[in-house]
Amino acid sequence: MSEKGIENVIIIGSGPAGYTAALYTSRADLNPLVMEGFLWGGLLQQTTEVENYPGFPDGIMGPELMPKFREQAERFGTRFITDEVTRVELAREPGGVHRVWVGDDEHRARSIILAMGSEPRKLGVPGEEELSARGISYCATCDAAFYRERRVIVAGGGDSAMEEAIFLSKFASTVKVVHRRGEFRASKIMIDRARETENIEFLTPYVIDRFEPGEHGALETAVLMHAETGEQRREEVDGTFVAIGHEPNSRIVLDQVLTDDGGYVLTEGKSTRTNVPGVFAAGDLVDHIYRQAVTAAGTGCQAALDAEWYLRDTPPSPEAHWTSPDEIERDAEDLAARVK
Repeated sequence: MSEKGIENVIIIGSGPAGYTAALYTSRADLNPLVMEGFLWGGLLQQTTEVENYPGFPDGIMGPELMPKFREQAERFGTRFITDEVTRVELAREPGGVHRVWVGDDEHRARSIILAMGSEPRKLGVPGEEELSARGISYCATCDAAFYRERRVIVAGGGDSAMEEAIFLSKFASTVKVVHRRGEFRASKIMIDRARETENIEFLTPYVIDRFEPGEHGALETAVLMHAETGEQRREEVDGTFVAIGHEPNSRIVLDQVLTDDGGYVLTEGKSTRTNVPGVFAAGDLVDHIYRQAVTAAGTGCQAALDAEWYLRDTPPSPEAHWTSPDEIERDAEDLAARVK
């Protein structure tokens, strides 16, 4: 901690981005404080085997990998608060002090790294929660290899759903795309590619009504309902991939940093800098394209370096001026003008 009880850096969020940022800032002797949340470790804590993270040729379980990230950061002096951030006030001037609350406890810092990640949108149907990671997945890139020569369903109708289906078709014996409408939201080129793929079928207009486990507790049946007639159809499947989008966990900063229409935090160029001086963003909170552990860890490293250089080059400011909605609107107009 720097003088007068003000932290050098507070990291909000955990997962590969947050813990990598903690590792780099702690090795830079910045003594970071991580607000990791109750569900620390990010989405990898909720997965099973991870086969595509470098350095683990035999794969590793997600709940085994994330403690390793955490322990490595802790080894170099990272401190943790395993609780949820309830409110932030971000300073507007370079060198200003940002304020972060956990319940009634206020913490102050010269720099902030936002690494709250994102959550896949859920269908919200019976059996989904219970069978998550037991046949229900939200990432084909992560889990497709577990479904070689098996029957899978993809739920969704946009480009993401078509991409997931096409990727899965290389592994699964059959891929059935379930969509609630006869028309898809996906682009024509993606629909055409999916239709040209031999083992992809389309089930429309259907919605998934519920999931049912088999005798060993894994997913065995997806019960579909015709969106117009209400008629039910049972599909015996080994896996279901839900591809209806993600929600970035940006709620606590939505009125203070610039975001896109989907709520993903915008950063400057190839850096992790947000529109607020001393505030950086990394991981799936920023990335709605790749969403991989290794890419999240990479941006966590970038955010740590950006924060280190900011603290090195920016003298503390005596002013106390925090973000207002009017200033966010002006920042958005400035950004739009630069893009044009």
